[in-house]
Amino acid sequence: MFVDKAVIEIRSGKGGNGAVAFHREKYVASGGPDGGDGGDGGDVVLVADANMSTLMDFRYKRKYAAGNGADGAGKRCTGKRGEDLTIRVPLGTVVRDKLTGAVMADMSATERFVAARGGSGGWGNAHFATPTRQAPRFAKAGLPGVEREIVLELKLLADVGLVGFPNVGKSTLLAAVTRARPKIANYHFTTLFPNLGVVYAGEDRSFVLADIPGIIEGASEGAGLGHDFLRHIDRCRLTVHVVDVSGSEGRDPIEDFETINRELAAYSPALASRPMVVAANKCDMASPEQIERLERHVRDAGLDFFPISAAAELGTRELVRAVSYKLSDLPPILTFEPEYVEPEEPTELPDPEINREDGVWYVDGGWVERLVQNVNFGDYESRNYFDRTLRDRGVYARLEELGVSEGDTVSVCGIAFEYRR
Repeated sequence: MFVDKAVIEIRSGKGGNGAVAFHREKYVASGGPDGGDGGDGGDVVLVADANMSTLMDFRYKRKYAAGNGADGAGKRCTGKRGEDLTIRVPLGTVVRDKLTGAVMADMSATERFVAARGGSGGWGNAHFATPTRQAPRFAKAGLPGVEREIVLELKLLADVGLVGFPNVGKSTLLAAVTRARPKIANYHFTTLFPNLGVVYAGEDRSFVLADIPGIIEGASEGAGLGHDFLRHIDRCRLTVHVVDVSGSEGRDPIEDFETINRELAAYSPALASRPMVVAANKCDMASPEQIERLERHVRDAGLDFFPISAAAELGTRELVRAVSYKLSDLPPILTFEPEYVEPEEPTELPDPEINREDGVWYVDGGWVERLVQNVNFGDYESRNYFDRTLRDRGVYARLEELGVSEGDTVSVCGIAFEYRR
């Protein structure tokens, strides 16, 4: 099954906590604090793989997480860094942030892209020793990892795209000029997903040709299959518009030509302005008047016209040669520039929220969450630091303004105590 769009959840690793430890060695009195730092969390990394051609792997597995950093240890030993998670995606995958829709990366080359960086490890108690606090019994907790949803969107890396109504002979043309063997049958929507082939136009001249499933009127609004696969010609440097000049489907070739052009313009004005040549297919089944009528219309639009029969391989060599020469004057395949800006970590976390429920005062959120993570409630000095921070930063003053009374229960991020002035 061909899958060209997927939404996945990624989470980088949490940083390890710093250690509370003291140096213990024979004949060394008062060795002092020597708790090591926690290890950094692992990153989530995307890598383009040329051997993948679909996003099928992401259809059933949607959650990916990197490893957490290990906690620090005594003797100032730093915890082990969390293991990075490498996710392989097909070449040509565009990565977007689901929340904003901004492009994060275009995986058109083999460079690694870090989609989510791991949290930093916390400091051990060795960092907090001062002349007046020579035996700190607290350390810093590691920072959490990054959680986000990203959209993976495969856009084929093809130089030339074949566009046109269903059953006009695009797959037959692809098979005639490349070694690709797409399914070919005389009914609409035989091609259910894009096919790629390499065209060798001569010595040291080749290009990649993509056969896009048939577009119908209203494709830019979701009709038929065109809406799902128009994205695959976003990168194409040139389009070959295949038209059934014989009208074998009972349609007018000129109306077909104009309808497809309108759908391309509705989907993307940039795509509509892309260089184009017209291949009038099934010319062996058409009258000279039919071919001349379409040619005149196409020439008036300023486009090159090539009468061909893909099934009989008539005129295909001339078409390939002309396309190859046109490509030599065109810029390389389009790549999408990153637009996403990583949100900055706030320099100052917000104040906590204070609520009362069933006689208990709840203080949650903001900077107190980080404070609770960094406090060792089994240590008297660390508890004093916790109490002093709440008082200095105005939490007690806010509680008193809201009517807290002596002896009331106050819960700070799940840590409950009896309020004393």
